Amino acid sequence: MSAPVAPPSASLSPVPAASPTPRAPTDVSNPAYYHKVVDCQWACPAHTNVPEYIRLIAQGRYTESYLLNRESNVFPGILGRTCDRPCEPACRRGRVDGKPVAICRLKRVAADNRDDVRDLIPKAPREKNGKRVALIGAGPSSLTVANDLMPLGYEVVIFEKLAEPGGLMRINIPSFRLPASVLDEEVGYILDMGVDVRYNSPVTSMRALLAEQWDAVFVGSGAPTGKNLDIPGRKQAAANIHIGIEWLASAHFGHIEKIGQRVLIIGVGNTAMDCCRTSRRLGGTDVKVIARRSRKFFKASPWELEDAEEEGIEIVENHAPKTFILANGKLVGLELERLRWFEENGKQKSEVVDTVTIPCDDVILAIGQENAFPWIERDIGIEFDKNGMPVVDRKTMQSTHANVFFGGDAAWGPENIIWAVEHGHQAAISIHNHCENVSLDDRPAWGMNLVSSKMGMHAWSYSNDYSPQSRTKMQHAELTKRFAGLGVEVELGFTAEQTATEVQRCLNCDVQTNFSASLCIECDACIDVCPVNCLTITPDYSNDFDLRAHLSAPATNLTQDIYASAPLPQTKHIMVKDEDVCLHCGLCAERCPTAAWDMSQFELLIPYAGRQSRGHLVGAR
Repeated sequence: MSAPVAPPSASLSPVPAASPTPRAPTDVSNPAYYHKVVDCQWACPAHTNVPEYIRLIAQGRYTESYLLNRESNVFPGILGRTCDRPCEPACRRGRVDGKPVAICRLKRVAADNRDDVRDLIPKAPREKNGKRVALIGAGPSSLTVANDLMPLGYEVVIFEKLAEPGGLMRINIPSFRLPASVLDEEVGYILDMGVDVRYNSPVTSMRALLAEQWDAVFVGSGAPTGKNLDIPGRKQAAANIHIGIEWLASAHFGHIEKIGQRVLIIGVGNTAMDCCRTSRRLGGTDVKVIARRSRKFFKASPWELEDAEEEGIEIVENHAPKTFILANGKLVGLELERLRWFEENGKQKSEVVDTVTIPCDDVILAIGQENAFPWIERDIGIEFDKNGMPVVDRKTMQSTHANVFFGGDAAWGPENIIWAVEHGHQAAISIHNHCENVSLDDRPAWGMNLVSSKMGMHAWSYSNDYSPQSRTKMQHAELTKRFAGLGVEVELGFTAEQTATEVQRCLNCDVQTNFSASLCIECDACIDVCPVNCLTITPDYSNDFDLRAHLSAPATNLTQDIYASAPLPQTKHIMVKDEDVCLHCGLCAERCPTAAWDMSQFELLIPYAGRQSRGHLVGAR
């Protein structure tokens, strides 16, 4: 196998002599240790088993990959198109060639190519357990709670103010990014378990709802209110100034079918990107996004910015709105302050350089969202903080009212779909404990499987070849076709050839280098062959910083663990591995003459409401 050379070593200060007091060996029996080594899975809020689902795709086992995805993230087809991808910045491949594996888009490959899975999804039992749970809002967090509780026999009722399920996934993510058919199908898998959904039924009083004697109530109503911008001219030009999330909803329902040719979007988050791209499809020919800061401070995902700019959207940096300009009572422009940013006493500050005016016909405000709970009375035991947010336990999702739980954007403000899903999983565990009279702090334990990948003396059950291929570029619909309507999906998915190339870029970080100190003869063969200098045999140092500085290549990334073995039989030195730079290539295990090193596939067993997670380990490629 060929692999990249080691990164340049950083210089650290000299270190003292080794400590005579040996450290405790790293506890690799703790599931959290190897979980953290699988950087993509660790970074995913729902802890999806990324390497395994990529291997299943490599084998053409799309249905198995989809089901593995669905157990943790619940909406593989939806998230394969819309996820904010916290896994990708963490991807180890990004440290090798600067471009992470296209994890999110491979999720979509499994969703698009799977077989019918309806008979493979958990079913609700005919006999119920006698417990009733009310869910407010049919967004991703509430749907996840329903997904986890229905198979346990709960009667689940969702109160939804709109006529369709999905929450902001439906009304705020344009269909050119998320086709309605994909949303309907994956939401349908949950609702078809027998969930009682009451559409056009907004909850107007929490007191009245609690009076109906539910065993638990979950609030997943999202962050439904867009922030306003109170500057001169706002009221006078109100007819042509729109709140982003409300405007997107109106576009979804067909209440808005066109917009002026010159459109300004204020704000530079993902909602702003959806607004500017939707404007292009509704008649905007000169669309600009106004950002208060420079690009490195933008909240929008890089790929969202790229897609917007590909469609002719101009992004104006370092400008702040000052005054809406009207002529004859109609909006004609926006005066802005051009800002220069600088640092003073460690804080970012700005000063006005000059003012500019940009002509416009319409302005869309996408400067953030906030929660609104006028329907929750303040004297029923649910406490709110000074910002008007409910006081919610971050581990259990329980409010200060024992029967009421929160999740998704309703809990701590706008985040994203995958966080909403994880909130739903944790809330479901808490609701189940609550209904079973079990302490909410008694969370079901995480577990793990660790199975050798050895197939012979020098062969493994996974592909440990390093693929030098660059990241696969997503196919997009032609620009001339995109603007035909809101329903023309822009991203077309990977071809079979692109998929085959991209899956091989994964470094199989879940196939762990498992070390047995008692077998080591300290021959240094593993150290010599390691392409990234991540292994060292060294005397022990009681201080972690000193030990990190004394390795073959100093371990300077303190967010990543170092592995320390038990004392070796001959010298009582220890084997140390820097988990940050290891490529999981298996060369150490191939070279080791005593099999002290083994490549072992790790699987995190994630608990869900009412059950420990089942293991999969269906086979590495």
